[in-house]
Amino acid sequence: MTPIQKTAAQLAGVAVLMVSLSFAAVPFYDWFCRVTGFGGTTSTAAAGSDQILDQTITIRFDASKERDMPWEFKPMQREMEVRIGETGLAFYEAYNPTDRAVGGMASYNVTPDAAGGYFTKIACFCFTEQVLQPGERVQMPVTFYVDPEIVKDREGKFVKVITLSYTFYEADIPVEQQAGLAQPTAETVN
Repeated sequence: MTPIQKTAAQLAGVAVLMVSLSFAAVPFYDWFCRVTGFGGTTSTAAAGSDQILDQTITIRFDASKERDMPWEFKPMQREMEVRIGETGLAFYEAYNPTDRAVGGMASYNVTPDAAGGYFTKIACFCFTEQVLQPGERVQMPVTFYVDPEIVKDREGKFVKVITLSYTFYEADIPVEQQAGLAQPTAETVN
């Protein structure tokens, strides 16, 4: 192999490695954020905490939507005070004022970032796509707790207020759900 061919092969190998790493970066970053709470990413759990502290923390609720999302969307309560480790239940309301079914997905985050890894969701409407029929109004729950480990964290122990924010954006309704949304057609009876 000539030096030029060797260099070309090395450069091709570097290019393949860079492309591979770019595809791996998205799932790795997602995993990193979920594990560390980086960027306000919350944790999830199947059940509540087994430890409840006497110390309380205030949870604020925020709602927004993308510019083209036709729904109305708001928290049912602006804030609540919970004991650290205690399971909390909050509701958001969504309303579809249009004359068509609209699907939506919610993205979420927690501020301050130091609280992200300690704010744990047990159940949330944000885990799945929501489809609202024309004129439909729903209340959507989120069940959560603040992990007691927050009081041991060098930054987290100073957090007194956590804000949970959701942003809804319109999502395509899956084809299998669209079939169920079609209006029944009239049949001629002889």
